[in-house]
Amino acid sequence: MRRGLMLVPVALAVTVVVEIAVFVLVGHRIGFGAALLLVFATSLLGAVLLRREGVRAWRGFRDAAQAGLPPGAQVTDGLVGLVAGLLLAVPGLITAAVGALLILPPVRRLARHRVQRAAERRISSAVAGDLFGPRRVRVRRGAPRSSDEPPVSTPAQGGAASGGRAIEGEIVDPR
Repeated sequence: MRRGLMLVPVALAVTVVVEIAVFVLVGHRIGFGAALLLVFATSLLGAVLLRREGVRAWRGFRDAAQAGLPPGAQVTDGLVGLVAGLLLAVPGLITAAVGALLILPPVRRLARHRVQRAAERRISSAVAGDLFGPRRVRVRRGAPRSSDEPPVSTPAQGGAASGGRAIEGEIVDPR
């Protein structure tokens, strides 16, 4: 975790250098006035999107909490929307392109799924269940795929108590 935080200033410096280089290239191609107008327009769009996504995320979280549903999907979707708005609001053409991609529904779904999986890896399964709701489990019959993999559960863990047999399965997101 700390190593990742140490890379943030380096990543920001590289991003600034790349953004300036791309701006100069685009400025030569379409004119500096047009390039400046493009950067200004995407920043304005990003500011509007930040406000809209923030309000939308809060309403989704509040509605899910009032309905007694797990708010995780609304939280992760709101987070992806806020990142898209922030990337658009930051002056730059590369960040604007990435932010615009995050607005597209298929890319947004993929990003939301990745954010959810990253969160689930970092928190306990009980908290993940409370946040994202119960998971469906698909069970496959037959021998496990690889003998190198540890069993899914053991009798010592409170798992398969009948003879210590493990059932191989995978978590399937119901969406």
